[in-house]
Amino acid sequence: MADPRLRQAVELFNSAAWYECHDSLEEIWHETQGPMRPVVQGILQIAVAHLHLERGNRRGATVLLGEGVGRLLHSGGPEPLGLRIESLLGPARARLAALQEGREVSALPAPRLEEALQERR
Repeated sequence: MADPRLRQAVELFNSAAWYECHDSLEEIWHETQGPMRPVVQGILQIAVAHLHLERGNRRGATVLLGEGVGRLLHSGGPEPLGLRIESLLGPARARLAALQEGREVSALPAPRLEEALQERR
C-alpha cells in the first residue's frame, strides 16, 4: 500500500467514517487506471452503501453493496492494492444477503479492510 491516501482511506473505512472514506477513495479512484480501478470503485461503493444504511436508505445500500461486492469478486486476486479482499467481502456479502431478505444488518459484523502483510507478520 504505497499511497498514503489509501492507508488513510483504510483507516477511515475501518472506523466507519463512511463519508470521509468516500471522499478519500473517490480522489484515488479518479486517478487510478487499469485493473485496480474497479477494486477502488468496489471498496468505494461498499463505503457509500454503509453511508446509505446510516441514513436509513436500505434500497440504496442494497444496490451499492451488490455493485461493490460484484466488482470485488472479479478483482483478479485475493490481495489487490495490498489488501485482503476477503476480510471485506465476507461481511459485505452477509450484509447484502440480509438486506435482500429484509433482515436487520446492525447485528452483523461490519466489513473491514486489512493489509495483506498483517497476516504474514
